[in-house]
Amino acid sequence: MTDKNRSGEEDRYQPISCDRHSEYELAIMHKVMLQLAWTDDSDQQHIGKVMPLDLKTEDKKEFLIGQSNDGEIHYIRLDKISYSDVSAAIKL
Repeated sequence: MTDKNRSGEEDRYQPISCDRHSEYELAIMHKVMLQLAWTDDSDQQHIGKVMPLDLKTEDKKEFLIGQSNDGEIHYIRLDKISYSDVSAAIKL
C-alpha cells in the first residue's frame, strides 16, 4: 500500500543508503545533535536541530524519532530528509 501526498500522487518510500542509516545510528548512540531539513506528511518543510532518539520501521517505512530544542518530538521519515549534518556523529 502506498500513501498519497497532498496532490494525490503516490508517495512511495525510497530506502536510504546503509551508510546514511549507520550515521543516524551513531548519532543516536553518541547523543549528537543533528542539523536536519525535512518535509513532513503535510508537505511542510522544516529546518532545525534535532536530538536523535531512535529509529523505527512502520509499514515498511523507516523513521527517525528526534526531539527539537523546544521539546517537541518529531517522527521524520528517512527518505523525506533533504539535508542532514551528521559529521559530528561520525567523527566520534
